[in-house]
Amino acid sequence: MNVVQREADQQVVRGLVTAVSRSEGHTFSKRSEEQIRLVAGLGVEGDAHQGATVKHRSRVAQDPTQPNLRQVHLIHAELHDELRAKGYPVGAGEMGENVTTRGIDLLGLPAGTLLRIGSEAVIEVTGLRNPCPQLDRFMPGLKDQVLEQGPDGSLVRKAGIMAVVLAGGPIRPGDAITAELPPLPHRPLDRV
Repeated sequence: MNVVQREADQQVVRGLVTAVSRSEGHTFSKRSEEQIRLVAGLGVEGDAHQGATVKHRSRVAQDPTQPNLRQVHLIHAELHDELRAKGYPVGAGEMGENVTTRGIDLLGLPAGTLLRIGSEAVIEVTGLRNPCPQLDRFMPGLKDQVLEQGPDGSLVRKAGIMAVVLAGGPIRPGDAITAELPPLPHRPLDRV
């Protein structure tokens, strides 16, 4: 898909939802569902990370009043393809993502990008997921597979992106995703 168009002087990128997942508990992997529901300002209904303030245990320990910039976790299915080709059989939701996508370069999106998913949901991209040691506990060596050295020597994080929910609604596999890039200059994603 990954069609880029100009609509009303704004760059638009399109993709597709391939899977949706959630977990009521603080588990690493999330169970695939037929549908999840996003709730404005909170995240994925019934997911352990739903809330206006941080829910990730390490961040709660630092400051439980921080805003939750990690309400929704997205990973591109192309990463799963790449990992499987390297001998890491990872499936949708197993790396903790709520939404698995295809055809949209999630890691290349700038901060502030709006993702319209399905007919109602709108999320705003806040940053990158920082790969953590839980990846290696799930599958030894996986963390190194989602970290690369960039041409300038910087660390490239490939474990997905995070977002906050601006407008709620249901999301299902097969739903279209439209990415609306923010005005220039674009701010690259950093870990949140």
